[in-house]
Amino acid sequence: MGRLSDLEPKAVWKYFEEICGIPHGSGNEKAISDYCVAFAGERGLKVWQDEAWNVVIVKEAVSGYEDQEPLILQGHLDMVCEKKPDCEIDFEKDGLCPVVDGDFVCAEGTTLGGDDGIAVAYALAALADEELRHPRLEVIFTTSEEVGMDGAAALDVSMLRGHTLLNMDSEEEGILLAGCAGGCSAGIHLPLEREKRSGIHAVLTLQGLTGGHSGAEIHKGRGNANRLLSALLEELREQAEYRLISVEGGQKDNAIPRSCRAELMFDGKASWQKAEVYCREAEERLRKTYAGTDRELRLIFVKEGKKEAETFTEASFAHAMALLNRLPNGVLQMSGDIEGLVQTSLNLGIVRTEEQELVLRYSIRSSVSAEKEALVEQIRQSVRQEGGIMKTNGDYPAWEYRKDSPFRDDCVRIYRELFGTEPKVEAIHAGLECGLLASKIPDLDAISMGPQMYGIHTTEEKLCIASVERMWRYIRKIIERRS
Repeated sequence: MGRLSDLEPKAVWKYFEEICGIPHGSGNEKAISDYCVAFAGERGLKVWQDEAWNVVIVKEAVSGYEDQEPLILQGHLDMVCEKKPDCEIDFEKDGLCPVVDGDFVCAEGTTLGGDDGIAVAYALAALADEELRHPRLEVIFTTSEEVGMDGAAALDVSMLRGHTLLNMDSEEEGILLAGCAGGCSAGIHLPLEREKRSGIHAVLTLQGLTGGHSGAEIHKGRGNANRLLSALLEELREQAEYRLISVEGGQKDNAIPRSCRAELMFDGKASWQKAEVYCREAEERLRKTYAGTDRELRLIFVKEGKKEAETFTEASFAHAMALLNRLPNGVLQMSGDIEGLVQTSLNLGIVRTEEQELVLRYSIRSSVSAEKEALVEQIRQSVRQEGGIMKTNGDYPAWEYRKDSPFRDDCVRIYRELFGTEPKVEAIHAGLECGLLASKIPDLDAISMGPQMYGIHTTEEKLCIASVERMWRYIRKIIERRS
């Protein structure tokens, strides 16, 4: 028996646990894509699989629903792969270890992939349910959503008849999303010059930050480890003489980085001791500043001994600090139309030092296309001034709010009837594939919803068991509705 076999609804948790057992990080979705194709084949359903490993499955309407508008169910197959330092799971070949922890399901040492494995599980359970009364169901499973929505961009929708979409890639029960920001990823490459130096080798690590989703949680004031450590490195040069060997932080451009690590070379004992004092004081200052958001923050300074290494030249260090500390980061503009909604933001998700270049990766988001384009150009110009180059990829459009949405009205009514409360209808700063799908399907009427999750894109991710059951009942009612 599986670890989740006692949970309700059994079919949903069965498929979710099977999904957890299949490696499915972004760029590694072939196995889970093949799993979905096999699922359809076993049930005699129409299925399409493309070169991007997207999957479309169609189940025809049951008797009495033939004249109803087809309903598109949609989620993405990939997950953000983060793990704790002591976790030995290899995301390329190992599955996850889901466990029940009170009222929640989480994973041992890793992200859970509830974003968006639960959507896939819901859709498979709906397709497998022979008692469900439904119109033609058109299920779309996309790939590489977490790294730029490349799957949705490549998707051929010619086999679809529906113009009504239920996206299940949201994480707050009781909130129906009806719009989202557009965005892109930006990769910056700064050439490095190095010179051989010898001295005292030390490692400075900032760790234990909360992190989170760079769209949904960018406004919460959490520390960005890459930005904070970069600022400390620049400040430290005023206190002690050292050379930078490397700086590494973050794993995904769309995740607020939780840790960053730098290797330093000090000329002598006096400089190293000054740095040690500075780091103790800096840790105390940071812990006070971020006491409300990053309680586990730690700044660790460790002397490794004497060595010889290739360090940044003074000129390369100056160019690197200019990009790391002068480029904007975080919330840049709030919406003037929707209270509390972030309009434009930027997240420095990855810093990586290679032999001859420094690599930075940003996630850029805005619900205003012109503002996003202006920000991209601003960054590009700054990068050029420092001698670097910038390339963007994974550009996706905003999903614009529709004033007239019959499907949204239906979803609100059904929620009210089922739970006795009014759902909130909102837009979100995070990216959703609804915008790309709306650009491919004329007059698409869409809503995004999902069960309650916490800590997505972090190793503290957890999925509420009771909420999964409630939202399954809600999804069934939406499917069974009649026009």
